[in-house]
Amino acid sequence: MKKSSASKKTAANTETGANTETGARTETAANTGKAASAGAGSGGKAAAKKTSAAKKAGAAKKTPAATKAATGQRSAAGQKTAKKTAAKKAAAKKTAAKKAAPLKRQAPAKKPAVAPKKATVAVKGVAPAKTVTPASPRGESRTALVRRARRINRELAEVYPYAHPELDFENPFQLVVATVLSAQTTDLRVNQTTPALFAKYPTPEDLAAAVPEEVEEILRPTGFFRAKTRSVIGLSKALVEDFGGEVPGRLEDLVKLPGVGRKTAFVVLGNAYGRPGITVDTHFQRLVRRWRWTEETDPDKIEAAVGALFPKSDWTDLSHHVIWHGRRICHARKPACGACPIAPLCPAYGEGETDPEKAKKLLKYEKGGFPGQRLKPPQAYLDAGGKPAPPLGAG
Repeated sequence: MKKSSASKKTAANTETGANTETGARTETAANTGKAASAGAGSGGKAAAKKTSAAKKAGAAKKTPAATKAATGQRSAAGQKTAKKTAAKKAAAKKTAAKKAAPLKRQAPAKKPAVAPKKATVAVKGVAPAKTVTPASPRGESRTALVRRARRINRELAEVYPYAHPELDFENPFQLVVATVLSAQTTDLRVNQTTPALFAKYPTPEDLAAAVPEEVEEILRPTGFFRAKTRSVIGLSKALVEDFGGEVPGRLEDLVKLPGVGRKTAFVVLGNAYGRPGITVDTHFQRLVRRWRWTEETDPDKIEAAVGALFPKSDWTDLSHHVIWHGRRICHARKPACGACPIAPLCPAYGEGETDPEKAKKLLKYEKGGFPGQRLKPPQAYLDAGGKPAPPLGAG
């Protein structure tokens, strides 16, 4: 019985020891786990602290630059907005000032002079004028000048389809004498004088043998009659002695005759022999400068400059068109601009009378309803309504 009691005590002690040992081990393990856990926790917290510190450092570095950029953008945007606002305020002030300021009376604008659009002048009257802006040759190219000049000639050909030399003649001899006599006088006065001259001296031989005083008396109405008498008698002698009594058909021969220059030679060549030439008389010189075809003043240079603008075949008729226009409409002192058919092409439009009714009264010869310059004009001129000039002394 005692043994069993001792056995029970031993077993109990053994169990107690075992339990104690087991508990100690368990507690040690638990403590070890706690320690490990605590170590891991402290390590994680340290790492987290380092990461947080790094992020803060990076953020601290980036923040100044980003802040500056953002600040700059905001500042620029603010300046633009301020400028726009200031501009709007200034515009609003100007508008308010204009509305508030009293209106000043403005002088009526001057009406610019305008030219009639191709107011074609008929033989018996003037067509109603239309207003257009005249052409300006400023900065005009060579091509544009040629086109304008040729268009003017075409327009004049429509206005003067019957244009012809306005000296009466029946042969080259009469034409060269009449042309020499036309210096410093009108073709009308020459035409009224030459019938008596040619009736008494019909050939170069007759005039070469004439008494100067008798010729002077016939030529007195033309003015400068003594000088003209010497010229016509001298050229008649030259024709007889050097050309067998015939008027030469070459320029270089014609200019050798007394009183004959290039102008007279081209009149003879163009109208007696059908050879093209430009006649540069006072009317021709005046008009081509007004139209700004050339600025030359020397007749020979004018001839060359204008001749370069046209084909050679047009030269003779061109001379007639220009001279006729100068005598009838584009006068030296007071051009009839309001009745001019080429006013839209003329850079000198406005130098003369621009009112159509007043300009109509300035027209001469058949354009104004008056007789022409020839006593025996061509039939085409008579058919167009032209009137022959009266003989000398007819009133």
